[in-house]
Amino acid sequence: MDAEGNELVAQNAGEPFVPASVTKIVTAWLAMGVLGGDYRFETRFYLDDKRVLYVRGGGDPFLISEELAPLATELVAAVGKEPLTGIVLDASYYPSDLRIPGIEETDEAYNALNSALAVNFNTIYAVRKGNRVCSAEEQTPITPLAISQFRARGPNGYGRISLTQDPAVSLQYAGELITAFIKRAGGSVKSKISTGTVPEGLEPVYVHRQSRTLSEILVELLRASNNYIANQVFLEIGGHRLGGPVSLEKSLQVANEMLAAHGPADSIHLEEGSGISRNNRFTARGLAKVLELFAPHAEP
Repeated sequence: MDAEGNELVAQNAGEPFVPASVTKIVTAWLAMGVLGGDYRFETRFYLDDKRVLYVRGGGDPFLISEELAPLATELVAAVGKEPLTGIVLDASYYPSDLRIPGIEETDEAYNALNSALAVNFNTIYAVRKGNRVCSAEEQTPITPLAISQFRARGPNGYGRISLTQDPAVSLQYAGELITAFIKRAGGSVKSKISTGTVPEGLEPVYVHRQSRTLSEILVELLRASNNYIANQVFLEIGGHRLGGPVSLEKSLQVANEMLAAHGPADSIHLEEGSGISRNNRFTARGLAKVLELFAPHAEP
């Protein structure tokens, strides 16, 4: 095509092909249209009269150590330094049986489970020498679950592994890391980490808004081609437009409506938002249209 969009040469331009991570451009375009570049993911914290802390995940894809450190400082300021009697993790914004087509049960970081409440892209970055496991990054405390998971599945030396496809394991790690950062911030937790839902009528004591805007998250998504981030964003498209809990069906409904409104619905078939599924299909003409639609959001 030339600069004016006139087609010059075409070969198999109407044939559907597996787009792989080019899919992420569609996800980014959809996200900018539905959520907007200034959108920020939120994680909500509640405290009951027994000083049990409830953490309700909102699908934040960048709940990483660098974000948890200031989050914990603000949280401790809100709840005080008196010991918390427990932590309850509420991940009900995502159904427990949610599975992304193409994600496999492997240790590879690109197969990380998507979750309403997950930390560090649902991965563990550590270093193992024999039976000894340490964090591979200064900003991330090592936790008991991280040690046991990396002993069982991590390589000798440095490596990043995904957590298992068991949501309970993912949540436990999130709880352990949040607890560690609360302690670093001067707070303390006396009892165990459990899962559940926020009691009805309980108001949040602190709402953490992700420091990165959606535009900034999309830059990192496209730069690193991160499957986990892509599908967290893709799921929020449906959750935001149609209400929670999120589902692939909701996000695909919104995606197909937007594609139909702008032309390429018949040439763009999505199964999920990252490109990891080999059942995604794009034609070359469909991709050309998507690039045209995405162009206003692209910076040189």
